[in-house]
Amino acid sequence: MSTSAQDLGTLYNDEISSSKIWQVIGASAVGTMIEWYDFYIFGSLTAVISPLFYPPGNDTFAYIAYLATFAVGFIVRPFGALFFGRIGDLVGRKYAFLVTLLIMGGATAIIGFLPTFAQIGWAAPITLLLIRILQGLALGGEYGGAAVYVAEHVPDTKRGFYTSFIQITATLGLFVSLAVILIVQNTMSADQFAGKTEGFAGWRIPFLVSIFLVGISLYIRLRMKESPIFQHVKSAGMTSANPLVEAFTHWDNLKRVLISLFGATAGQGVVWYTGQFYALFYLQSILSINATSANYIIAVALFLGMPLFVFFGWLSDRIGRKWIIMAGLLLAVITYIPIYQAMQSVAGSNVVTAASKKNPVTGAISLTPQTKDPAGNLVEAPKVLAYTNFGDFIGNPTAWKLIGLVFIQLIWVTMVYGPIAAYLVEAFPAKIRYTALSLPYHIGNGVFGGLLPLIGLSVVAQTGNIYAGLYYPMIVAGITFIVGSVFLRETHGHRIWEEIKVEADELEATEEAGGEADDLIP
Repeated sequence: MSTSAQDLGTLYNDEISSSKIWQVIGASAVGTMIEWYDFYIFGSLTAVISPLFYPPGNDTFAYIAYLATFAVGFIVRPFGALFFGRIGDLVGRKYAFLVTLLIMGGATAIIGFLPTFAQIGWAAPITLLLIRILQGLALGGEYGGAAVYVAEHVPDTKRGFYTSFIQITATLGLFVSLAVILIVQNTMSADQFAGKTEGFAGWRIPFLVSIFLVGISLYIRLRMKESPIFQHVKSAGMTSANPLVEAFTHWDNLKRVLISLFGATAGQGVVWYTGQFYALFYLQSILSINATSANYIIAVALFLGMPLFVFFGWLSDRIGRKWIIMAGLLLAVITYIPIYQAMQSVAGSNVVTAASKKNPVTGAISLTPQTKDPAGNLVEAPKVLAYTNFGDFIGNPTAWKLIGLVFIQLIWVTMVYGPIAAYLVEAFPAKIRYTALSLPYHIGNGVFGGLLPLIGLSVVAQTGNIYAGLYYPMIVAGITFIVGSVFLRETHGHRIWEEIKVEADELEATEEAGGEADDLIP
């Protein structure tokens, strides 16, 4: 006999009143933040370690090849979403993201021990690529589990607010990765950190820190219980026998997946990566800003912007999810070119173009930021804001102007990303929720967003136009704004517990009638 609507309502009230919501959020958020840290430490160290894992002689080739390896981790994320999403809908949310945590942590720690190209030749980049694939698969299963787990513990009327703390974890993971890098860099010389001297290379330390962080998170997650909604769905016999088939072959569910992808997550993905990762690469590789100072700029802007995730999540509980997301997309499209022009103006390197040169042997494109000398000739742009000490950096007015320009981009990031978890959870039924929401999220973020740094810098290298890399995110965000404005439904106010109670009543009625439950449960 299934759980009746009345019994399920009582269980709902007991769960919400007795469960320690902040412990659930803390346990989920800490683990998810650590997985993002593991994933992004790879990208945060691009400029430092990319020459170490590829053939010497062309740093730009190494840089772009490393970015391609970085991008592979994003491309495979949808496959991780399908694999672990199915596990999460069949076995449980908790089990799925315990496994992803172990895979991510182990892969990241291996990078900390991995020999370089000089030591093992082509085995180094090949192994790095395989590790990156594992990281992408793990992250593909992590986010959906954490978002669903929190959403299925909290009251319907506060879902945007509570899930926004999961949304912070991606930016927090990037922030922590930058902070750890900067701390380690400040304890040794640049050559020691880059591994150009005898002894242990400092860049390995941030990867090895992952072992400690994962141990803490694993301990916390092992003590967590399964989400109450999934417990009730499973005990009532309401789980899907094949969530992949049900999510992607039933037109009603597939339509939700496609609208979520092209009307929300694709644009959200490119806005997120433009405001954080592309901004970092642009500062370092196009504006010729010292790598440490560029990390400082992004880290301070991230720190200042993180509370806005919670604000827009909270606001979405009151006025709705859809138009906050749409407004963030539109503002990004309108302002990106002026913002990046302003960044170029205040940086001080006076970069006007990026010269490219094709290597006749490797075919790789070399990228050199260029400025004009007093005679009007194009010359290589000098490095600017060359600070290693944070106190000196923070007192520089140019640094604060650049922080402000990145912060504006982060406002758009928080508008599109803060409410997205609540929307995705509310868009799909419980029995296929983990699988169905994970795929559009990770295609939008992993493919559309994750390829942005590689596509952006490659376009700049090909055209010499330092703003050309922005056309890609502007086009994707613009299309998403149009599709979302027309087709995306407002999910604010959706009662996922009431949905479960309706399905439970239908199942009970079907059992009493001796019929097939699956014929009646939507």
